Amino acid sequence: MPSFDVSCEYDKHEVSNAVDQANREVATRFDFKGINASFTLEKDTIKLKAQAEFQLDQMRDILENKLVKRNVDLGHIDVGDVTEQYKSAEQTITMQQGISSEQAKKIVKLIKGQKIKVQVAIQGDEVRVTGKKRDELQSVIAFLKGEELELPLQFGNFRD
Repeated sequence: MPSFDVSCEYDKHEVSNAVDQANREVATRFDFKGINASFTLEKDTIKLKAQAEFQLDQMRDILENKLVKRNVDLGHIDVGDVTEQYKSAEQTITMQQGISSEQAKKIVKLIKGQKIKVQVAIQGDEVRVTGKKRDELQSVIAFLKGEELELPLQFGNFRD
């Protein structure tokens, strides 16, 4: 029976390259001269450090531009609060990966509400959709692409 998986993942290598490019741009920009501003990538978090909050806003804009150029969806980004101390400000950006159980249940409910003859199962941080006909699966993909969900979805592992 044909099936496919609905997932929410990003390319970690592209994120690493975007952070490196953003660091290089901050190092060469005139408005950041003499300021110890930097990006650091640790697993699924990116830490921004600068002297003031407005500089963090500029840095976040630079990072988002680099991510978009590298085809990383900005829906993966969860921006944290700014913490300011004496002459430094920090902000943490978390890269979200995987579909949470609440979001998976919402996706299952949406698909079942369409009355398409498919079976939907939650498998860890993915949702598997199985049907008898390829056309039904393609209609589910088209439906999910048209829905306004908070996370960027990828459709992979399509099997006949």
